[in-house]
Amino acid sequence: MPRLQRHRYAPCTARSARLRYRGLAPLVALLTLAACTPLRITPPPSASPSASPSGPPALTGWVYQLQSYPDGKLDALAKAPQHLAVIDLARDGGSEYFTATEVAALRASGKKVLAYFQIGAVEDSRPEYALLRQDANDVVLNHVTDWPEDYYVRYWDERWWKRVIAPRVDQALKAGFDGVYLDTPTAYEAIDLSGVREQTREGLGRAMVELVRRISEYAKRQRAGFWVVPQNSPELQSYPGYTAAIDGIGVQELFFLDTDKPCDQGWCGGNLQQVRALQKAGKVVLAVDYATRAENVRAACDHYRRERFAGYVTGRDLDRASPPCP
Repeated sequence: MPRLQRHRYAPCTARSARLRYRGLAPLVALLTLAACTPLRITPPPSASPSASPSGPPALTGWVYQLQSYPDGKLDALAKAPQHLAVIDLARDGGSEYFTATEVAALRASGKKVLAYFQIGAVEDSRPEYALLRQDANDVVLNHVTDWPEDYYVRYWDERWWKRVIAPRVDQALKAGFDGVYLDTPTAYEAIDLSGVREQTREGLGRAMVELVRRISEYAKRQRAGFWVVPQNSPELQSYPGYTAAIDGIGVQELFFLDTDKPCDQGWCGGNLQQVRALQKAGKVVLAVDYATRAENVRAACDHYRRERFAGYVTGRDLDRASPPCP
């Protein structure tokens, strides 16, 4: 069974270096400084952020499951009370895609449904992996740290778009999903530069933004209101065009690290500030924290309420529909 959940975080020094790579504006320098100070959770700004125009006006929770669907079906998710669900594009994390009938049934339970897939890496369980290895082997790069089944890719390569990304978006549209949930935009900061000597870290960031913009334009031309929600890397909003291209941001471990560890490193505070900025720009925030202790679940839910985020607390394997915040 594929291990699909991703953790993307780095110590303060690495995150600061990443921001310097991009030569960003003074505003981002201030965010870097904030990211290198101890985390102090402060209340959100008093002004209520506007909702995404195509999104629900009061989305308070969501459910996120990528594997172990009971009997391969979505019935348990349909019964979940949350109003948004993120599921894998394929029921097996491989080649057996969810059908339009199945997605329609889940949507009929009152949920917006987003299709998960990676855009900066490829799992060796996906059918595209073997095809790339056959005649586009140079598209596949170094292993993803802690996930030996996954490989970063040359996501700026036209072959990646034509063979992997465009077909996946087409499949999500065909199956009737309301949008896509895009993992591993973090590839831009993790790819080994020794394997892509023609690139710089700043260039990789710009290429990731261009890929997200291209996905958004491609999908929305075919279906207006189709959501594009990347996971993590909220700092990409520093690049022109990124914020306009997305409808929301998924973000892991704002308040608790895997598992039940308070997120009190400096970069936690930096992430929170940047997520708040996207929310203020009208983007839906889908926050997920990994906690099992009752007191930590309550604490995460309290943070979601104060921040007006759509929140979800669950186990790291994303293999079940956990209950919503009380």
